[in-house]
Amino acid sequence: MRLVRSALAVILGLAMVSGAMAQVPSVAALVGFLEVSGGSEWRDAFRHGLSDLGYVEGRTVVIEPRDASGRYERLPDLAAELVRLHPSVLVASDPLSAVAAKNATSTIPIVMANSNDAVGMGLVKSLARPGGNVTGLSTLSTGLSGKRLELLAALVPGLSRVGVVWHPALQPAQMAYRDLQAAAKALHFSLESFEVTRSEDLDPAFQAASQRTGAVAVLNSPIMVQNFDFVVAAAARHKVPAIYYSTEFTHAGGLMSFGANLSEMHRRAAVYVDKILKGAKPGDLPVEQPTKFELVVNLKAAKALGLAIPPSFLVRADEVIE
Repeated sequence: MRLVRSALAVILGLAMVSGAMAQVPSVAALVGFLEVSGGSEWRDAFRHGLSDLGYVEGRTVVIEPRDASGRYERLPDLAAELVRLHPSVLVASDPLSAVAAKNATSTIPIVMANSNDAVGMGLVKSLARPGGNVTGLSTLSTGLSGKRLELLAALVPGLSRVGVVWHPALQPAQMAYRDLQAAAKALHFSLESFEVTRSEDLDPAFQAASQRTGAVAVLNSPIMVQNFDFVVAAAARHKVPAIYYSTEFTHAGGLMSFGANLSEMHRRAAVYVDKILKGAKPGDLPVEQPTKFELVVNLKAAKALGLAIPPSFLVRADEVIE
């Protein structure tokens, strides 16, 4: 009887090990990772997401990154390069990378870690039923623009004119700007556009904005990502209150940011990759939208601008940087 029980224990033990091994691929899966601007924090967040799911980089998954270093015109070539490697999944870190990946392949599954409006950009047919080979996470800008304007108004007394620092040639920025225009009209604000197409345009844009507007909203673009320290410094140098779309700017010394946690979205992208590697079709996986948007306030930046932040405002913040 003791031998039978021992044999049964061994069999059950082997079954449990076999089941655990079935959780992740037995052969290393190749995952391409495409990004317009080097964001090691976001790539690391994706890696952590895979690790949380039991993947071991180099053994059960191999991540092949391609970084355009802010030169978005390079994305099509980098996407094609990844496609030639025949990865199991392509991860697009940002909206422009998602477009480049979709244009490069209609068969390899693509997971968006972050896109402004996946439907509006033609990446998926619908959020509930994406169809095709693209799924992942999408941040609709609708509602965020109005909230950002309201937050600026709460800190800047008598604010009526807001500057927008943005790259007008990029589709995601165009969509965000239109949404901002609609929000400004509803809130009775006027907007003034300050276009930035290269890093050399940043300082003049903030200088002009400081002279003609009461505050600035900064829209997402590779130039902003590549130069976020300089962007924050320019806003401080010209003493213009600014709100950003990502916490990286506030942590670097910017006044405040309001938006989805991009690191968390990249971590969530790993869940989609896991499902696809286990046999799910991207077209059947609903696109996920963040349910929480974080307000981060930098008190040191506010003091330098001479802004008094009401306690009621700080209570609303998810993070306050002293």
